[in-house]
Amino acid sequence: MTLGLINANPIVHAKKERIARTEDLHCEDAVDPLDIYDSVRDIRDPEHPYSLEQLSVLSEESVTVDEKRGRILITFTPTIQHCSMATVIGLCLRVKLMNSFPPHFKVDIKVSPGSHANEESVNKQLNDKERVAAALENPNLRQLVDECLQSNDL
Repeated sequence: MTLGLINANPIVHAKKERIARTEDLHCEDAVDPLDIYDSVRDIRDPEHPYSLEQLSVLSEESVTVDEKRGRILITFTPTIQHCSMATVIGLCLRVKLMNSFPPHFKVDIKVSPGSHANEESVNKQLNDKERVAAALENPNLRQLVDECLQSNDL
């Protein structure tokens, strides 16, 4: 957790119940938007002890998959327009997807249009392989990401 909270009083929403689903038998490697959402919804916000779902940073509608083109797009909405943790949130999403889904998918992570004061810069940073690799080499940043990804009941 950081000192001096940027958004000291975020709006916290109730977690949705997980949808019980039967496995789709048409393809073992199929990636479903709901599967992706289920894997990232419990990521903890880097600033607060709540999940990205509880803060409405993510929703089921924020994940799209294009199987034919091999692309996954996650769009997230920071709680405030000048959120300095937006890049950390995006990095957490990227690491979680790298660890959970087939590597042949191209993953794009973006802030929702109009939701961040530095939208273009944040999007560029989150989708630049060299910047992501450099960020993950920083031990302090890597520790923060790992803490956010720890699975615990929020």
